Amino acid sequence: MSSGFITAVYVAASILFILSLGGMSNQESAKRSVWYGIVGMGLAVFATLFSAEVGNYWLIILVIAIGATLGSIVARRVEMTGMPQLVAALHSFVGLAAVFIGINSAVVPPEGLSGAEQAIHEWEVVLGVFIGAITFTGSIIAYGKLAGSIDGKPLILPARHWMNLAAVILCLLLGFAFAAHWGIWTLILLTLIAFAIGAHLVMGIGGADMPVVVSMLNSYSGWAAAATGFLLGNDLLIVVGALVGSSGAILSYIMCRAMNRNFISVILGGFGGQTGPAMEIEGEMMATEADAVAAALDAASSVVIVPGYGMAVAQAQGSISELTRRLRAAGKSVRFAIHPVAGRLPGHMNVLLAEAKVPYDIVLEMDEINDDFPETDVVMVVGSNDIVNPAAQEDPNSPIAGMPVLEVWKAKQVFVSKRGAGTGYSGVENPLFFKENTRMFYGDAKASVDTLLQKMG
Repeated sequence: MSSGFITAVYVAASILFILSLGGMSNQESAKRSVWYGIVGMGLAVFATLFSAEVGNYWLIILVIAIGATLGSIVARRVEMTGMPQLVAALHSFVGLAAVFIGINSAVVPPEGLSGAEQAIHEWEVVLGVFIGAITFTGSIIAYGKLAGSIDGKPLILPARHWMNLAAVILCLLLGFAFAAHWGIWTLILLTLIAFAIGAHLVMGIGGADMPVVVSMLNSYSGWAAAATGFLLGNDLLIVVGALVGSSGAILSYIMCRAMNRNFISVILGGFGGQTGPAMEIEGEMMATEADAVAAALDAASSVVIVPGYGMAVAQAQGSISELTRRLRAAGKSVRFAIHPVAGRLPGHMNVLLAEAKVPYDIVLEMDEINDDFPETDVVMVVGSNDIVNPAAQEDPNSPIAGMPVLEVWKAKQVFVSKRGAGTGYSGVENPLFFKENTRMFYGDAKASVDTLLQKMG
């Protein structure tokens, strides 16, 4: 296949990737955008397979078959609640691939390079391996924290920032040593140190900030892919890597603003933990039953539903959609309030609600609906905790202090559907549950809403 044709296919794939990324800005175009990405990736793989540099097709076909089979199995088995940790795991694969490609290119360097080209190539190797190694171990730690197998509290070591700085400087010196042809051992040692940097950086970030970490690791994986593109001389990989890297960084910045976090401080670690004694909470939690919730909804004219991770765990979105349909059929105003980081991943709740056929026009972001809570009759909080926690505004020592939250406590009545009296992902007690206008509707979210639907006739 001619190089001109391959270039044309790469350009077409790049355009499809850009259209795919741009279409993710709203629910209506997101499904179409996914297909743009699928077709674009199909074109990219097709063109790459038939380029002049590729051989050993039997081995490539075998690897693609294994990967496709494993990918299909994982995609079918992983629930939406496992998406955040799945995304983190996939980032680790990109990072490890960049490390392997970089080391391979160092062991078997391309032939016919001039002195300047050789120097550039060696620094491409260093950069790809460094970013890839940090992405790999950082993603593994993020997976563990999201899955609950690693404690969500930040690991705060003495002089941790100086340790990170010293490690980065050492990696830079090893990069110079590798470029000066001291031997492959310099690159291996650089890789091991970068592994430690990635793990330490993410271990130092608390559970409250993990959504930002997942997004930032997405950015790292993109830059690792771009560096790999330079190593392989693959223009499409450079373009795609730059798209993923820049969009991930922008999303991380947007999320930091939504959480009132300093972008650099979160990435450097040591945030998302408690800074002092927690505020004392007065009052007691008051439980309620489905009859009382049904009566309150029947008397209400305006209802706001706040979905969270607990809704995803219980797979209650279908029941919530039916509740919404019935309330709207009765002439009531029903809207959904979505926090930017609800469900531990941006867009998590939007996807679940769209899957359950909830109309897009009643799903509102935090900034669009926060001022309406004082005029709202009933708020139903379904599996949310940290994103409706008044401690973010009232307790300066809280790990989520300063984070913008949905001010549901300002509504006339609040019902919280929750399995038990435990804390949220950040481990912070929620004063909302103790307020006079709040009642706890205990139980599995889906079972609770199904019972509520029966009481409503």
